[in-house]
Amino acid sequence: MEISEENKLKIKVQKCIVSVSVILLAGKFFAFYLTNSVGILTDAMESIVNVVAGFISFFSLRMSAQPRDKEHPFGHGKIELISASIEGILIFIAGLLIIIEGVKRLVDPSFPDKLDIGIIVVTVAGIVNYILGWYSIRVGRKHNSIALIAGGKHLQSDTYSTIGLVTGLLILYFTHIAWIDSLLALIFGGIIMITGVGILSKTTANLLDQADEEMLSHLTSAIDKDKHPEWIDLHNLKTIKYGSTAFIDCDLTLPWYYTIEQGHDSCEKLKEVIEKQLTIGSIVSIHSDSCACLHCEHCLLSNCQYRKSEFVKPLTFSIKEITESDEERDVNHGL
Repeated sequence: MEISEENKLKIKVQKCIVSVSVILLAGKFFAFYLTNSVGILTDAMESIVNVVAGFISFFSLRMSAQPRDKEHPFGHGKIELISASIEGILIFIAGLLIIIEGVKRLVDPSFPDKLDIGIIVVTVAGIVNYILGWYSIRVGRKHNSIALIAGGKHLQSDTYSTIGLVTGLLILYFTHIAWIDSLLALIFGGIIMITGVGILSKTTANLLDQADEEMLSHLTSAIDKDKHPEWIDLHNLKTIKYGSTAFIDCDLTLPWYYTIEQGHDSCEKLKEVIEKQLTIGSIVSIHSDSCACLHCEHCLLSNCQYRKSEFVKPLTFSIKEITESDEERDVNHGL
């Protein structure tokens, strides 16, 4: 199977980001060479992370774009999460190194040379990074690429820190207070570390298959709104995201006397409702259960000739209800 056009676009965007990041890296280190400013060094250090992380993301996107195979039945999507995790670690380490250098310079401060040239280079690089980050996030959100979104946020966080850095460098330029340079390094080194922790926290949650509350909320609302009378109960719903594909599994309780064909049609209706709510590719698996005449009190089929008790009220399809396991469902509803 060939790589889809969507994945080709992701790879193309990442290739562009890496290429531009290499150019910006060279420019920032040239500015550091001219100025010997530890503040500008913070920007240059983060650019190293941009380049390394960019290459990792590029590799991960190529890997995740490969179709499912016998050895990887769920696809290769999680490689994006691994690359984003590595990026988060690198960002954290870069911030830590910047703080260490800032402390050293704070003890032994020195005024930078040719600061005006350094300010211009850093400003231009910041603008370019913001544009690249905005585009990366835009494409990533449209095509549900965690790697592109993480990379884009990293680039934009670089820009936000650049704004503060340039402001501080201008103050330094006009006041000639040497320790301001070190103070800038400490502040933005801390910001960079926090950014790394944030990315790592999110990717770790996804690697551990943490429930996507936002997705569950959308699915619950849609299912409850478009509920069919024969959907007596829905439970044991689980969602797992592998890259840009969601795998959804659930149990649907149907009338015990339904034929295989009727049961299949009901499951297909539920599948359509679920897929309409997703902005990413999906594989939906629905297991049908027999009501066994144990759900009469909340069964909406008024013409059921096998009803053993009067209808009281339907089950509410809330997140809590639809994610209950078989055992929890039986205990909570006395089945």
